[in-house]
Amino acid sequence: MRLPGVQPIALGAGLGARVNPLALGPLAHGWERLDAVEAQRRAQSVFSRWLTLIRALVGSQRIGENLVPFGPSDEAVVRTALADLTGYAAGATSLAETTLPGLWHALDNPAPELVAGTRFENARQFMDSTRLLRDALGQLVNGALAGMFDAHTNFDIDWLAPIQSLSLSRLPQEAVGIALTCLGSWGAGQREVVSRTDQRVVVRDEAWRQLRLGPEAVKAFDADMRLSRGFAGQGGDIQYAVAHKPSDLLSAGDEGSVAQTIARDMLHLADIKILHGQGPKVAGELDEILGLGPLAVHAITTWARQEPGRAVWQVGDRMYKVATVLHPLEAALANTNTGIESAR
Repeated sequence: MRLPGVQPIALGAGLGARVNPLALGPLAHGWERLDAVEAQRRAQSVFSRWLTLIRALVGSQRIGENLVPFGPSDEAVVRTALADLTGYAAGATSLAETTLPGLWHALDNPAPELVAGTRFENARQFMDSTRLLRDALGQLVNGALAGMFDAHTNFDIDWLAPIQSLSLSRLPQEAVGIALTCLGSWGAGQREVVSRTDQRVVVRDEAWRQLRLGPEAVKAFDADMRLSRGFAGQGGDIQYAVAHKPSDLLSAGDEGSVAQTIARDMLHLADIKILHGQGPKVAGELDEILGLGPLAVHAITTWARQEPGRAVWQVGDRMYKVATVLHPLEAALANTNTGIESAR
């Protein structure tokens, strides 16, 4: 990343960078000039994105072997709290940005207006009914999100730069999936209003870690991937999701579950599938899901494994054998086998 003059943004406990997954993004610009219909449309987009994120985060937490549920009552409480915190409920001419800790504190110390707005009889009933939701948020704020996603974003992205990178290499493995979920929501917010000419290639590595957080995280990932369609007919990005094998997607949930169905459908919805060399078992799984046929399976298990960069590209219904070749400068920068080779 440093070669083209761009400093990677590293996230991790003890590092300086902070990302606010509840950032308003460009939809907040010019709010005071919007008419009621447009303000409502934008608010619906912003709150919908936030609810998708919070549902995924809460739904990633566990009670023993079971995932924490996030039902309609939880959604109503969170939506009402967010409307209060941003000023939308009071008809503010500009929205105030809040954070996940801000939301947690608002739920843990509910104002009378929040209790009344969510149709609870009193504060005690509110506290009893939202205990699981509040505890799950508190666990996240004080755990996986601490020091990274618990404050306002404190850096600027130069969208005119040739490349940008958010590095999660310093995170513990168990926190990567939650971090990817937060970054997906934040990135979608930053790209909600873009010019048709400002199209970017977004590479999502280690996607399987997010998918294994549970059904709600799978739905959030699916929603983020649909950013490629743009917002309100504008923009649209090229999305790459990197996985190791089909089971990365199929392990998103139990056999026949909603999560597994959505994850499986992602393979079919992708316009282009790039299938690098695989052993016979994985190639067979790909054939079963995608209907590759014997020629493609043979290419994946033989030709594609003979040289780095070889892959079978499925573009629509057509198959192509493609060999990508790195420029010598790229090869020097991207060779991840350097450590192994030097140890020989």
